[in-house]
Amino acid sequence: MQLADMETSEKIQKSGVLQVFASLLMPQSSCTAKVANIIAEVARNEFMRNPCVDAGLIPPLVQMLNCKDQEVLLQTGRALGNICYDSHEGRNAVDHAGGAHIVVDLIRSLCSKTDPASEKLLTVFCGMLMNYSNENDTLQSQLINMGVIPTLVKLLGIHCQNAALTEMCLVAFGNLAELESSKEQFAYTNIAEELVKLFKKQVEHDKKEMIFEVLAPLAENDVIKLQLVEAGLVECLLEVVQKTVDSDKEDDVAELKTASDLMVLLLLGDESMQKLFEGGRGSVFQRVLSWIPSNSHQLQLAGALAIANFARNDGNCIHMVDNGIVQKLMDLLDRHVEDGNVTVQHAALSALRNLAIPVVNKAKMLSAGVAEAVLKFLRSEMPPVQFKLLGTLRMLIDAQAEAAEQLGKNAKLVERLVEWCEAKDHAGVMGESNRLLSALIRHSKSKDVIRTIVQSGGIKHLVTMATSEHVIMQNEALVALALIAALELVTAEKDLENAQLVQILHRLLSDDRSAPEIKYNSMVLVCALIGSESLQKEVQNMAFLEVVSKLRSHENKTVAQQASLTEQRLAVES
Repeated sequence: MQLADMETSEKIQKSGVLQVFASLLMPQSSCTAKVANIIAEVARNEFMRNPCVDAGLIPPLVQMLNCKDQEVLLQTGRALGNICYDSHEGRNAVDHAGGAHIVVDLIRSLCSKTDPASEKLLTVFCGMLMNYSNENDTLQSQLINMGVIPTLVKLLGIHCQNAALTEMCLVAFGNLAELESSKEQFAYTNIAEELVKLFKKQVEHDKKEMIFEVLAPLAENDVIKLQLVEAGLVECLLEVVQKTVDSDKEDDVAELKTASDLMVLLLLGDESMQKLFEGGRGSVFQRVLSWIPSNSHQLQLAGALAIANFARNDGNCIHMVDNGIVQKLMDLLDRHVEDGNVTVQHAALSALRNLAIPVVNKAKMLSAGVAEAVLKFLRSEMPPVQFKLLGTLRMLIDAQAEAAEQLGKNAKLVERLVEWCEAKDHAGVMGESNRLLSALIRHSKSKDVIRTIVQSGGIKHLVTMATSEHVIMQNEALVALALIAALELVTAEKDLENAQLVQILHRLLSDDRSAPEIKYNSMVLVCALIGSESLQKEVQNMAFLEVVSKLRSHENKTVAQQASLTEQRLAVES
């Protein structure tokens, strides 16, 4: 029977014949297959799906799934699949009648049969489950709990020569793989091996894309990442890149992007990343390196992100810096200074930031000119680039006094930092700017740096930073302020007063929730502030002695000792 057109379907609906069909669906009846076929055709029209449910067709159709006749099973599977397509009511009715369970069992029992009739049935049943659970988390979870995943993976392995069935499996995987609970089940199967095997056979773009759509969500799981690497996916991806890199064809551009993105995703797993790094000698690592000088923005991006992912432990970072990667990344950044690609800038800066974490790399990267290369992006108006730029500079100057002093005397940089300290819309940029201001002072311990920061109006931001909700930032601010008070109190006095530092310190010391190191550094700072007449007056007016003497019995020894010292200083001065 051909597709029932709209007009015919409407007539069928009005005639009340659907209700009659329900009584004709009998296991013994010779016309059951024909009736199921008519229902399947009618249900291809969207507006006929609910009437099929209302006519009570689902329970007898589900009963027909217990029939042994292949034609009946085929047409019943089609009818149920079509009624479920995009129909909430249809799915609910099938769920209620227990249809999914029977279909999963049928797929299991037919799984190993490779004759054409069985494969046709399997294709219809997989399609039915797909329509039943598409974009419905609850029904997808139900299928996963029924153990459908290992069954479908087995199916894919046995029937990989059958294009229609393979395609159904892939779409079903794509549906299920989005759910977290499915990934654990997939990890216990040989899905990685099967998908890689299938991928190697594909020539057509659409087929490759279908496999990619399953691989991407699965590769978010670290266990599956490693399985995919061991199954040889990386070699397939590198081959795709090689074939498509010089092409302008839309399909090739899409494949290049998908393959290189997936490559970066595989490197997010610690084990899979280390396996591919192979001590920096791995052929995969070398190939990815060659992407950075490429003319394709997509490959430059993927190459820089891959380096950032390889740079997740000290050993890898040290090896990469010693082998000249820094220069490659700086050359890449150079190509993107004027009207550059923001995602490439962000990725290259991420890689440099990660490489700068090991202590031994900092001086090497500074002498290679990384700070200067990064400063070229000070003009950027893009918050993600600003954020990474700040993080890279902060990593570079950690315990590097000379570099911290050089950067801290750079008025252009300091002015931009002060401006970004007010970027209320971008908390990350604001936080990083404050931290870099503090770091410039803490690592340089230089009067010139402090003077530059005072002139640029940076003091108030450091005082505000002392009230941050993050203890680490509070601490960094207090240590920087103590250095300011010790080295350049006269210059900073007015700004410290205006920012109400003394009141803030009183609050931090009175607050029981303040961490021990915050109490300690606040007292060190109070002692330093007494050197200024006007600030000393403020300290006396605010009854600090009372708060400090309470802290002498603090459970933390260091805090208690500092409280005694501070009490003595305050008593002498009053």
